[in-house]
Amino acid sequence: MPELRLAYGRGTLALEVPAGAEIIEPRLLPTLPDPRERILEALAGPLDSPPLAELARGRRTAGISICDVTRPYPLRTVLPPVLEQLAELRVTLFVATGSHRVCTPEEMEEMLGGEILAAVEVVQHDARRPDRHRRLGSLPDSGAPIELEEEFLEQDLRLTLGMVEPHFFAGFSGGPKMVAPGLASLETILDLHSPARVVDPGATWGVLVNNPVHYGIRQAAAPAAVHLSVEVTQNRYREPTGVYAGLPEEAHAAGCAAAREAVMHPVEVSFDVVVATNGGYPLDQNLYQTVKGISAAAQIVKPGGAILVAAGCSDGFPDHGRYRETLAAYAGPGEFLDALPGLAPASDLWQVIVQAKIGARARVLLHTAGLSDDEVRAAWLEPVPDLQAAFGSLLREAGPGARVAVLPGGPHVIPFLPDARPGE
Repeated sequence: MPELRLAYGRGTLALEVPAGAEIIEPRLLPTLPDPRERILEALAGPLDSPPLAELARGRRTAGISICDVTRPYPLRTVLPPVLEQLAELRVTLFVATGSHRVCTPEEMEEMLGGEILAAVEVVQHDARRPDRHRRLGSLPDSGAPIELEEEFLEQDLRLTLGMVEPHFFAGFSGGPKMVAPGLASLETILDLHSPARVVDPGATWGVLVNNPVHYGIRQAAAPAAVHLSVEVTQNRYREPTGVYAGLPEEAHAAGCAAAREAVMHPVEVSFDVVVATNGGYPLDQNLYQTVKGISAAAQIVKPGGAILVAAGCSDGFPDHGRYRETLAAYAGPGEFLDALPGLAPASDLWQVIVQAKIGARARVLLHTAGLSDDEVRAAWLEPVPDLQAAFGSLLREAGPGARVAVLPGGPHVIPFLPDARPGE
């Protein structure tokens, strides 16, 4: 049988697969031949916006919202040309953690490098600090408060650097997510990820129109009045394939169009067994994030089929937030879904909703070194010590003619069936 390499932690795992298995990967777009030159071009001629150098003229301070460690945004490539344009300004980087934990010093060094860290101030967002947020009105559809990082709002010039790829209920990452939930208060985040929004059929991969999660995010981010967004798309090797700078909505739309073309992958029929990863580190550093890889596989698995996932989970569940606590409160997906209509919005509830909906219709098995077998079972999943052996068992159980699909790079490609074609 052919051998595949599955993204796992900071390396790969080997898996032998049947010759007829469907291997689903994004289109291999070429990396930009000269990323720095393309970035400078984008900053000099942004979409529906004056050049960055012109925007910076006469201002004293600049705030830049950047991804946290869970997103492999090429900060060391994109930031230097941006900072050159802002050389006369005092620049502060705002790490858009949303409700995630703050990044460790080692992670910040890996993300930015010593030279950038020495040149700028860095503020790590903390959604649980009400005193650090300013209220800017209410969301029009729910009435929930819009509360954003005060210090970011005080900057004379406000920029966001986003990585555009499909998101399992916001449609796409990047864009307005770099403000909300990235720099929003916990109260605002809870509404943007409320059960009412997340369970809506429009809240799914690659969909922006009639997606209540995306609508709320865009409404919450708008009062920040970001002057310029720099959105990046990447290929499976995490090399930049496109840079889109401009007013936030225009830049994000351009990045989404490129990502949709590259990574949304139609398939004709569903599969008995789907093998997936969570894209390796940094996305697979915990089980909470690994729900994304599970969700990508769930788009094409048959009801009653099996999803086999490999994820490093070096950061465990993780222990911060309420994801682990919520899982532990219910015996399994069925009990949780029965209780869901009576649950109020809560931290990390959104991830459990997605996981429970999948677990109610398919088996989910997990191979990981980051959690014990008992911890995996407590998360409503089946532990798999030997990936190859478990895969063989699933094939035998599915019987002759079983259809198999493999997503070696996890949710960096999103397969979909004909009746679930993502909207524009």
